Amino acid sequence: MQWKFSEEQEAYREALRGWLGDVAGSEQVRGWLGVDGGTPDPGPFEQRLVADGMAGVGIDEELGGQGGGPVELAITAEELARAAAPGSAWLATVLAVPALAGRADLATAALEGGHAALVVAAESQPDGPTTVVVDDAGRLSGAVPRVLGADRAALLVVPATGPHGLGLYAIAAAADGVALTPHRLLDRSRSVADVRLDGVAGELLDVDPGAVLAHVADLAGVLVAADALGAMERMLELAVEYSGQRHQFGVPIGSFQAVKHAAATILVDVEAGRSGVYYAAASVAGGDAERALHAAAVKAQVGAAAGRAADDALTMHGAIGYTWEHDLHLYFKRARLDEQLFGAAAAWNERIADRLALV
Repeated sequence: MQWKFSEEQEAYREALRGWLGDVAGSEQVRGWLGVDGGTPDPGPFEQRLVADGMAGVGIDEELGGQGGGPVELAITAEELARAAAPGSAWLATVLAVPALAGRADLATAALEGGHAALVVAAESQPDGPTTVVVDDAGRLSGAVPRVLGADRAALLVVPATGPHGLGLYAIAAAADGVALTPHRLLDRSRSVADVRLDGVAGELLDVDPGAVLAHVADLAGVLVAADALGAMERMLELAVEYSGQRHQFGVPIGSFQAVKHAAATILVDVEAGRSGVYYAAASVAGGDAERALHAAAVKAQVGAAAGRAADDALTMHGAIGYTWEHDLHLYFKRARLDEQLFGAAAAWNERIADRLALV
């Protein structure tokens, strides 16, 4: 099956890719990520994304977005990865917004540059168990390691259990009792922070926490797969370009059968991944009964394919691919993080098995 965008979606993809080409070239991205020895600072890109109206695409207008849904969000994720652009603040915010359905003011503030983060460990599925507890007075305590984008967020959305079961709570990242410990990742285009809460007053959000977290898990699976797809596509482009430039035995290495086969394998994975990702995105958007299976399948399969593509692209580049001077390492590291972000392939395959009526 080959996925086809609507005219509006294709126009958005072209506009976003052109915009990223203008504002997020290799030199700018390297500066934001601190690759060439500077201090990492994704702030300028995050501000530009908001100011130029891209950050709210895929979010309901009632929540301060530009309209659209999971398909448009997947387009954004893919294109951000193709540019190796900083992605933590954007992804963390769009995953936190569904919990703010009854608080348009908070959602709008997050989308307009305040940013938000769902307080779950970056290596865990968003609807997994929580380690945060809430007491009778609505005060939250607990610690969650490695929360994606928590260092970029003004608002934290925290799943917590208490006397009345599971709830989702909104707290200010700067509130008394909140401690954030940022960590630098090998993939400099994303960041995480440990979140520790010590008796922090939280606002219980008027949503069904189980339904919201299940939706966010599906959305996370689709968007991380879309990110892996974008990184994989760019690695293929770089590898094909380099294989036409590098010569051995007097001919381009791209003429060697082994190199051709490696490139063809990546291309097959890219095309299959694109159809799967956007089918899953449309399934989540439409509330399909099997949307959780579709999201889990693309997270597991596209993430694993991107990991294989990273290895093959590195092999095709040879020694230059190991250097920080070449851009390949930006995509290699991004693809490797996507394999583990919000759960490795094995965890998502288990999710599929749990939902299939095998017996």
